[in-house]
Amino acid sequence: MSQSLLFAFVLFSTVMFFTPGPNNIMLLSSGLTYGFRPTLPHMAGVALGFAFMVGAVGIGLGAAFLAYPVLQTILKYAGAAYLVYLAIAIAIARADPVKVASAESDAEQAGQRKPMTFWGAVLFQWINAKGWVMVIGTITAYAAIAVFPWNIAIQVSLSLFLGTLSCTAWTLFGTSLRPLLKSPPAAMRCTPLTP
Repeated sequence: MSQSLLFAFVLFSTVMFFTPGPNNIMLLSSGLTYGFRPTLPHMAGVALGFAFMVGAVGIGLGAAFLAYPVLQTILKYAGAAYLVYLAIAIAIARADPVKVASAESDAEQAGQRKPMTFWGAVLFQWINAKGWVMVIGTITAYAAIAVFPWNIAIQVSLSLFLGTLSCTAWTLFGTSLRPLLKSPPAAMRCTPLTP
């Protein structure tokens, strides 16, 4: 096992899991809207769904890499190019104006909606662009951590562990904002003024 590559993988995964992305923003929003306990199925779906995706893609790509080693190099550069593309797109993106809704309509909508389900979160991983960048980066750049299939087992285990920590942190962050946004002074600041 390559210790330096394992350390690099842990660093890469930590940064990717804890930086904002669709999963983290949805968990923050769910924690803020519904609280920690109702968001638990969503959290479990993200953590387990992503780890499963790493395993499924890793086993399939691992077999393909054994047959055609040049595929690993192609995917590595394609993944790097996509990350550069995303960085440029984020750097030149314009911020949309903030839309302020009344506290009453937010409370009504929150009462009618429910948090994302476990299976909804699992299935969302397969259409999550950041998730695919993470999976392809994980499988291609860090395949030499150990021999196949032990490299996939290590990647799945670390993804499950770090994913669980990240999901918990983002949901707790959203939950911790609930009292602040539910307080009367905060509600007054969010209420639009009518002429």
